[in-house]
Amino acid sequence: MNSEDKALRRIGLGMMLVFWLLLMALGVWWFERLIETRQYPNANMATTTGEANLPITLQRNASGHFVAPGHINGEPVRFLLDTGASLVAVPGNLAERLGLEPGASADFFTANGRARGYLTMLDQVGLGGVNAHDVRGSINPGMHGDTVLLGMSFLHRFDIQIRGTQMTLSPAQPL
Repeated sequence: MNSEDKALRRIGLGMMLVFWLLLMALGVWWFERLIETRQYPNANMATTTGEANLPITLQRNASGHFVAPGHINGEPVRFLLDTGASLVAVPGNLAERLGLEPGASADFFTANGRARGYLTMLDQVGLGGVNAHDVRGSINPGMHGDTVLLGMSFLHRFDIQIRGTQMTLSPAQPL
């Protein structure tokens, strides 16, 4: 085998290596997108602060939860809609980033038991173009992560209907 054949063989091996690396990178990218879509199917939901797009329809994620983008005081957040929560519950680390002021100390009874936190008032909470002002909330130092539990202090504005994998939020009918 002469030196020209060796050079061509090295180029061929290099090109094959580049091909397989690109193919693996494409596979990893595709798989990550698939997982993200299954865990956060409402990621592309409109988060504008303008006119509401009612009704709001959300898809259940692979874990069985309704998760959607929104905002608190103009800052983007990820909401987990929780009809069992009385207040909008914000993790302590996220509350600091959002500049929320802790109010009175309070005990909260959660699925994980009793937790101590602080009451607070959220100037503005938005989901799907629906904006509410002066929403009661809580700051929960024991909550981890950046997901906010969107409780009934915001959700009471809607008639909530769950059918299969969809939750539909429609304007609440006056009593």
